[in-house]
Order: sequence, then C-alpha cells, then structure tokens
Amino acid sequence: MKTAHHHHNWEPVIGLEIHAELNTRSKLFSSAPNHFGDEPNRNITEVCTGMPGALPVLNKEAVRKAVQFGLAVGARVATFSQFDRKSYFYPDSPRNFQITQYAHPIILGGSVMVVVGDEEKAFPINRAHLEDDAGMLKHFSDFATVDYNRAGVPLLEIVSEPCMHTAKEAALYAMAVKAILDYIDASDCNMQEGSLRIDVNVSVRKKGEAGFRNKIEIKNMNSFSNLEKAVAHEITRQISAYEQYPDKDPQDVIQQSTYRWDPDKGQTVLMRRKEYADDYRYFPEPDLLPLILTPEYIEEIRKTLPELPYEREKRYISKLQLGPQQAFTLVSDKQIAAYFEEALQDCTYAKTLANWIIVEFPGRLKELGKTLPETPIQPSHIASLVNMIETGIISGKIAKSVADDMVARMTAPNNLPLDPGAIVEANPEYLPITNRETILPIVEAVVAANAQSVADFIAGRDRALAFLVGQVMKQTKGSASPQVVNELLMECIKKK
Repeated sequence: MKTAHHHHNWEPVIGLEIHAELNTRSKLFSSAPNHFGDEPNRNITEVCTGMPGALPVLNKEAVRKAVQFGLAVGARVATFSQFDRKSYFYPDSPRNFQITQYAHPIILGGSVMVVVGDEEKAFPINRAHLEDDAGMLKHFSDFATVDYNRAGVPLLEIVSEPCMHTAKEAALYAMAVKAILDYIDASDCNMQEGSLRIDVNVSVRKKGEAGFRNKIEIKNMNSFSNLEKAVAHEITRQISAYEQYPDKDPQDVIQQSTYRWDPDKGQTVLMRRKEYADDYRYFPEPDLLPLILTPEYIEEIRKTLPELPYEREKRYISKLQLGPQQAFTLVSDKQIAAYFEEALQDCTYAKTLANWIIVEFPGRLKELGKTLPETPIQPSHIASLVNMIETGIISGKIAKSVADDMVARMTAPNNLPLDPGAIVEANPEYLPITNRETILPIVEAVVAANAQSVADFIAGRDRALAFLVGQVMKQTKGSASPQVVNELLMECIKKK
C-alpha cells in the first residue's frame, strides 16, 4: 500500500469495537444450545424467537467469562450493572430489540498491553458489556431466510478508547485481545465462523488539532491482515480527501458513514451514510433484575486466572532472552505457545527453538495450509533438531534439509519416522564429517591462504575466527562438524 509522503502532517485516530461470542454451553437468556454449524433453526426456544410472554433468564457462565476478561485487562468489574433494551427493527432481531448494557456496563476501563516494534504500549479500554447476538439473514436469488440459531448467543462487546494511531497498532491490539479471550477460554475466537467480529472507527486530524473529525466505521473484517489493510487504506483515503478540499468544512469533506472492506478490490466500499444519530430508545430491561456481584465472587474468579499472554511474553523476554517480537508472535497463538512450552521440556536453546517454531516450520507448512500443532511433527522432534544444531552434530544448513525431509515425510505414504535423529542416521550425507584426518588438510590450506585473518585473530579480533570457520565449511559444503573445525583451527593457529 503506498503511503502518501504527506502523512506526517496528519494524525490518524483509531478505535475498535470487538464483538466476541462467548463459548458457553447455552445462550445468554435461554437454555438453547450455543453451537455453531448446526442445521438452521435447530438450536432455538421461544426466547430466541421472541415469542410473546417468553422471559429471559441470565446465563451465569457468560457473566463469569465477562468478569474474567475484565480482571485480565485490569478493568473495574462493576458490582452493579444493568441490562437495557435497544430497539431496532430488522428481520434477524425477532423481538425488535436487543438486550444489551448501555448505561451501566459490567466492565469499565482497563487496558491491553501490546508490543509495537520493540516498544511496549498500553491501549486503554473504555468498557466491555454483555449483549445477545442477532440471527443470520441468508439471501437467495428472489427471497431471504433467517436462521435464528445464533440469535441470543452471548456476546462480549469490548470498546477501546480512540487511542491507536496506526493500522499496525490496531491490528496488534486486536490480536492481543483475541489472545486474552483465548487464554481465559472465554471465546473460541474463530473469525471465519464469526465468533470474533471487529468493527473499527477511523478518523484523521491535523497534528496538534483538538477534538475529533468525523469518523468512518468499517464493518466486519475477517482477518487481522485485512483489518490492517482496511485501516491503512482508509487513513490514506481520508487524508487525500481533506488535502483535495482544503477550503471546505471538514464536516462536509468526510461525512460520518459506514463502510465495508472489499479484499478483492483492496478498498473500502460505502455501505450507508449516517444521516442522524440512531434512536435506539434505550431503557432498562423490565424482565431482568440488575446484576449484583459480590467482591468475594470477583476475587474468587481473580484467583483462577491462568498465566495471561502479556505475563507470558514478559517471562519469555526476561527468563528466556527472546526478542520482544519473537515473544509476541509466540504468545499471540495459544496453541503455538503450548507447543513451544512442550518443546522447552527437551531443549534449553529457547531462542533457536522459537525461530524454528515460528519462522522455519511455518514457512515450510504454508503450502499445506497447516499450523505446526495440526501436524504429526511433535514438539520433541523440533527440540531434538535444535539440540543437534546447537551441540554441533549438524550444521544449520543441514538442519534445513532435515526439516524439509520432516515435512515431506508427513505426507508420504510410507510412514517413515519424523524424528530428526532417525533422518540424519539414515542419510550419510547429513552425518557431519567428524574425522579429523579428513578435515585437517582443508584447515591447513585455509590458514595458509588467509594470513591476514589469522593475524587479526591473534590480535584479538574474534570475528576473524568465524570467517575462517566459514571458509572451511564452504570447502566441505557445510558438512564438517563445526566443533572439530574450531578445535583444528585453534591448533593450527597456535603452531604459527
């Protein structure tokens, strides 16, 4: 995406509304199953379809998950919160109103820690509240149908402050929120199935300008990369519009509207203009009592919180010496983090291990469309590969070939072992030359040919040794044991 050179005069302002479907067994106000992918209108009761006289009953588990999230982001959990009716008329909302929390939400404040580049930033949350989801409209050529299976599914709506200033920050914040929901097991966060939906508000203003200009809401991005592209595109579009009409009232240049992201065209597409504020006629839900939580209940939930992504990230950086970006990538995905934790049981070289788990293997698995935990490759296999590299049994170059073989054997019909040790043993080309007699003449030749590097090393420049090792490895096509090469080099240089 081309970013215009004049961006530096402008400051984007971005806020996100994240709707997470909570993975409770039943819906928010009824005993109907909360389950994705069933036959249409299978999981419904009279409450889900808004039958006259049907009364809502609040799901305790949904409340618990909302409280867990609030505690995980350091928010204030309200001991008094209340449900409201939000009236609107749309075929997928059977009661003609949604039950949500407007005036008194369950979660207030809090913040989400994110690593942007190598810098830590805390992005403040405004609030998070419980509400129920609508059904789904399906459009056919000349008619439409409604599936009410999703109607009444519990949602936690997490509203950030307008505190982000780049598309990257918005995507990283969304990833961090998803990771928290995942770690506390509040939602399965499947964006393809719509259990995590993100709406983003974007406006730009002149650097140093007070107040906000009109914002554009972009709805329903189904991946973090699309979110980032949509926000970047929208920022550029708004800046260009303001610069094209510098004398017009900014209110008229960008009018408050709702857009959607078209990934094929790579642009945001207008859905509707907001002519006026929607009148939802909020009022307290008469069929539900206010929700009163005791401090003891909140405290008991606090005690059961697992290690959260950000805490784990800090532990990886301080205890395992991982880079911030490495740590963030690992913890962002609960399955990958668990895989890494398991591999650590058999391997102490955390940095190298992280690199193979988040860079090397995903690169090789991309074409198969699989993640490491979905493959038969075990964490112990990768641990043993890294151990072989770090103890000098194989070179990094040979390790890459071994990894290629592991991935190839996954899909091969003949069930060969995936263990790197077995692969190296079965392939004589992979076994390093540890035979000193074979390597010595090569080392002697390299020392003779690189007098300057030898002098540099004797003068105390350690990097010169690495250069000499590299030269020997080149001559042996990377198959000499690095340990033996080092020892022989030192011996040869000492003789000089």
